[in-house]
Amino acid sequence: RLQGLQKLLTESVRFLAPYEVRQGQEAVARLQGALAARRQQLQPKKKFAFRALKKEAAPGSEQRPAEPARPSAAAPAPGYGSAEGEADGPPQCGFSRAEGEELELGPAELLQRDVALSELRGCRVRLRGNANTLRVRDCRGCTVLCGPVSTSVLVDGCSDCLLVLACQQLRTHRTRNSQFYVQVTSRAVIEDCTKVSFAPYSWNYPSIEKDFKSSGLDRSRNNWNTVDDFDWLARDKPSPNWNLIPEQERITFWD
Repeated sequence: RLQGLQKLLTESVRFLAPYEVRQGQEAVARLQGALAARRQQLQPKKKFAFRALKKEAAPGSEQRPAEPARPSAAAPAPGYGSAEGEADGPPQCGFSRAEGEELELGPAELLQRDVALSELRGCRVRLRGNANTLRVRDCRGCTVLCGPVSTSVLVDGCSDCLLVLACQQLRTHRTRNSQFYVQVTSRAVIEDCTKVSFAPYSWNYPSIEKDFKSSGLDRSRNNWNTVDDFDWLARDKPSPNWNLIPEQERITFWD
């Protein structure tokens, strides 16, 4: 039913004013957040188990040095409040606070989960699979390649990034000098953004058709070149904050 509501909103955007579209998208995002929180509550709790006591090292024995911490793929950094139009509840998997790394999640890890990428610097992220939602926050100089997302993607506070995204709804806040290659069912929304550019989605991997089918996205419907800038109200002049990437400059080979 929620996907049906999103589809109805998508089909109605041509008749609605930008403010009404925004109100509708925020209402759908709140419902998605409530649904995700309910799913979390209904998941079976882990059974209690006793842990073995840690043995003290014998005198004179050599202790192994601690391994360096790696960015977590299961518990992103804390501090995720709900931004305007963002689904409520903590993310279920993702990466945070990594620099210059190749990061990847596969279909089993992503399937209908809420994913978050935060505070990444110069990383290349591949998300091969069908997530439920995706949040990309405070990333610098990163490339994010993402398979189909069933509902919404929120990009907030990013710069100098390259993002390849397929979703029903795309909202971008406080982002600059970034390129988006998108497959988006509804009209993309930007707010407080500068120098962002758009092109059609062009990433491919072996199981992508299966993931599109699982996501419920309509591959024949793509509003990649229709963007609503909530900071630009003039109807007779195009927004100076976004543009289309010329065809000869678009990236077609990613891996």
